[in-house]
Parts: sequence; structure tokens; C-alpha cells
Amino acid sequence: MPQGYIVKALSGYYYVLPEEADLRETKTVTCRGRGVFKNRNITPLVGDRVMYAETENGEGTVTEILPRTSELIRPPIANVNVVVLVFSVTEPVLNLQLLDKFLVHIENTGIDVLLCFTKSDLLTEDDDSSVPKEMTVAELERITKLYEGIGYTVVKTSSRLQEGVEAILHHLDGAVSVFAGQSGVGKSSLLNAMISGLNLETNAISQRLGRGKHTTRHVELLPLTNGGLVADTPGFSQLDFMEVEAEGLSGCFKEFAAIAEGCRFRGCLHLHEPDCKVRDAVAEGVIAASRFDHYLLFLTEIKDRKRRY
Repeated sequence: MPQGYIVKALSGYYYVLPEEADLRETKTVTCRGRGVFKNRNITPLVGDRVMYAETENGEGTVTEILPRTSELIRPPIANVNVVVLVFSVTEPVLNLQLLDKFLVHIENTGIDVLLCFTKSDLLTEDDDSSVPKEMTVAELERITKLYEGIGYTVVKTSSRLQEGVEAILHHLDGAVSVFAGQSGVGKSSLLNAMISGLNLETNAISQRLGRGKHTTRHVELLPLTNGGLVADTPGFSQLDFMEVEAEGLSGCFKEFAAIAEGCRFRGCLHLHEPDCKVRDAVAEGVIAASRFDHYLLFLTEIKDRKRRY
């Protein structure tokens, strides 16, 4: 029985790329899922490696979902190796609180992260009081050093100038990756620059709301020239903490992990407990105050959600 990858799921159909096919080929087998999946409350996902049976009309039926190495709930995709977290340096302005919230969700899955800061051509050279909301070169450099110091790989790109595109492709060599981030940050523009002839729809930023329209309507895996597959995903700006517990939040901040081992109490929440090494590290500047502030904010959000539900 043939095997393949689900590269798109739409309106109850699964578009399966045969495993032996060249990833750059566009020919897929249009399949339905077996009724047993619905009975067992199993949903095939984009990225799933599956077995399928071909039917007489040239279509097929997905008969088995092979074991997954990873699974994301939002966006719904399986077997991802790398999440490319895309944030623009401006238009919309870089929101570090939202960036850290995305990182918490990705760290909770255990999937590798590549940070991509787009629209670098829009940076201003120095502080200008007439444009207080603009990101400067120096400020972005400070932010880059912060996240690189934590252990993240950071790439700065400009789709308009074709800068950083080759660096992104290099990091995604042979991987199954997913692009994620809020609307309007340039995910589709970057993918258009990476994949010749793609021409994904892009929309201008709403100046009133400071965000873009949702130009991507469904999850689809797209072939890269280096043999990898990448998914463009619907943009979104709100995340909840349904999958993250208060006790596990600290572990989703990479720089906390080793330091927290020295805390007096196992399961220390780094609030008011005595001999908390994480709070000490914040006071000493070893952990960035912005990251700890966001940790406390997210912890409150998780506790509030738990009280409500």
C-alpha cells in the first residue's frame, strides 16, 4: 500500500504527495479519510505521513496515519521540525510580549525555533523623536543579542531587498517547517521571495488597526528548492494557554531552566518563595527584566484561566 505526506487538507479532502515523488512536483492524490477515523475521533493533519489506497477514479482513501513526531494544535499540523516565528520590526511594531507568548507555546511543543525579523529595510538609523514608534537599528541589535543570548537563532530579512532569504532557506534545508506569527508581518511576502512563482496573496497593513488582513485561509505544505517543506499558516494575534500549566511555564523560558534547578523548592513559581535563584538572576541582570515581566504576566493569565474553567 503506498505511503505519502498530506500537504493540504480542505473541505474534507486530503491532498497526499506520494512518498517517492519529488517534493517539488505538484501532482498529489486527492483522498478522503476512512470513516473509522471519525468514529475514533482522529483527524488527519497536514504533515501526516499516511498510507492510502488508490481508487478506480484516480483518487484515494487515507487508510492509516503513521506515528507523529510532533503535533501542533494551532496551526493544526504534524511532524514539524522547525517553527519559523516571523515578526516585523515595524508595520506592525515589534511586540515583545506577543513574541514571548509565541515562544512559550512553541517551547511547550519541544520543536526547534528560528526567529525571523522582517522588514529590516524600514529601520531608522538613530532615535528620532518625530517618529517615536519606529524601530532603530540599535534597538533591533539589542533585541537580537537578547534572544541570541537565550539560545535562539535570529535572522533579519527584507523581502523587498531580497536580504536574508538564503539564510532562511539554509536553516530549513530538508526540514518540515511552519511559518507562524501575527497578521501583516510579511510571512507571505517572505515565502514569495523564497519560492519562485508562488505568488501568495498579500495585503497592506491597516493603518488604523496596525495589523494586516488574514491573507492565508488554510494550512498547506509548500516545497522548497532544498528538499524541505514549509507551511504558510493563517495569521493570528491572540493565543491562549489551554495547553500550558502554571508549573510548566517556567520551563518554557529557556534561560530559566538551569538557574531554576538551584531554587530551594522544586516547582518554584518564582513569585515570593525564599531562595529563588530565578528572581536573584533577574536582580543581577542575568535574566532580562522584560522576559521575567512577561513570565509573571503569563502566569497570572494561566491562573485566571484555571479559575474560570
